Amino acid sequence: MHAVVFDMDGTLTDTEHVWDVVRRGLAEADGRPWPADATRAMMGMSTPEWSAYLSDVVGLHGDAADAGRRTLAAMADHYESGIDLMPGAAEAVRRMAARWPVGLASSSPRLLIDAAVHAMGLDGVFGAVLSTEALDAGKPAPDVYLGVCRQLGVEPTDAVAVEDAHNGILSAAAAGLAVVAIPPHFHPPPASTLALADAVLDSLADLTPELVERILADRAAGGR
Repeated sequence: MHAVVFDMDGTLTDTEHVWDVVRRGLAEADGRPWPADATRAMMGMSTPEWSAYLSDVVGLHGDAADAGRRTLAAMADHYESGIDLMPGAAEAVRRMAARWPVGLASSSPRLLIDAAVHAMGLDGVFGAVLSTEALDAGKPAPDVYLGVCRQLGVEPTDAVAVEDAHNGILSAAAAGLAVVAIPPHFHPPPASTLALADAVLDSLADLTPELVERILADRAAGGR
């Protein structure tokens, strides 16, 4: 059996930049400079990991739990105003779900995942949904993709991940999934990371069952 596993922020929802705006705003409010590598470093981290990063590295007031609470409260405010979706997000998921089981492997807390899935009109479509907040390690560790594959009952080598960010691509590749990368204009992955992908697309409109079948067939034949 095959499966397709989607990332959420930056892949299905146009929210990766919102996380950055919110975190930078908190740093500014606390009078803390924004470290040059902080944005990319936190992409894909689990909630405990990025909360600790904001506290320990960025230097937000309070401890990691305080940083997490403040960030999620601000994100929830943004979500209440509406979630921007990537063009063709729901249609791409439904195209894949018409052929194979689909899963969602996200670094967002489950509360925000559920809100986004509902906003996309995809309630009940995903056969497995997993947040890194339920795991010991976020992306780039492979845990979240391995967990989704277990829930779907599919071997990672028989699954394709759809990702946008550096840490997400590393996570999916480390788990053994084939990777379709759709790099964003906001902090795109370096060329060395994109080289790990089995296909690099311009948009979700280019994600077709035929492409996924080709990637899986190449893998079965030992192409990658």
